[in-house]
Amino acid sequence: MRAIVLDIEGTTTPVSFVHDILFPYARKQLRRYLEVHGGSPACRSVLDRLRLEHDVDARDAGDIPHWDDSTAAARDDSIVRYVGWLMDRDRKSPALKDLQGRIWEEGYASGKLVGQVFDDVAPALRRWHGQGIPIGIFSSGSVLAQKLLFRHSSAGDLTPHLRWHFDTSVGAKTDAESYRRIASTLEAPSSSILFVSDVVRELDAAHAAGMRTALCFRAGNAAPPPAPGHSMIQSFDDLGL
Repeated sequence: MRAIVLDIEGTTTPVSFVHDILFPYARKQLRRYLEVHGGSPACRSVLDRLRLEHDVDARDAGDIPHWDDSTAAARDDSIVRYVGWLMDRDRKSPALKDLQGRIWEEGYASGKLVGQVFDDVAPALRRWHGQGIPIGIFSSGSVLAQKLLFRHSSAGDLTPHLRWHFDTSVGAKTDAESYRRIASTLEAPSSSILFVSDVVRELDAAHAAGMRTALCFRAGNAAPPPAPGHSMIQSFDDLGL
């Protein structure tokens, strides 16, 4: 075993934390964030990318909200509507994920957000780290959002145990090529890397890239479909590592 790569939602962290706390917080704070930071170069860069994504979606989706740049207020209204449209569809928009991470950063810094992890996660990360097994994260959430969750977790700062963070900039989580890119970055044979997730399609892609896989079935997760070729665990302790 040369490395372990973990999914977040439903694997290290309850699905309810993401959908019932993080996502609503981002929706609620979005307009205020735009009013405070919308003029900054960093935020403008994210919003420019969001606008480009909107242009692409507008060519393919008939129900997409209109984007109006005529005034600052109209632009903010357009962003709020489009972000809501993306979130309602659980779209893995890179610009959306970046924007969400920036909003959550303020929430974590203020103490209003605390990253939730299952009870077995922190002991497992410390144990694997102590054994010299490097650990990475692969999530659709931005790298910033990943680091914030583990830095401000309910079990303390877990980031010292995590060597790599991958988001969808390496590719979709259901694309085998994404896992080949990860293996290349880790400089390890795919067969020596274990990927753990609660989503069978992600595990299928990792397996197609040659990785070892484990299906994580946590309390609160929907019952998984049949998953031939993947071991099943309910806790990281079940991995025997």
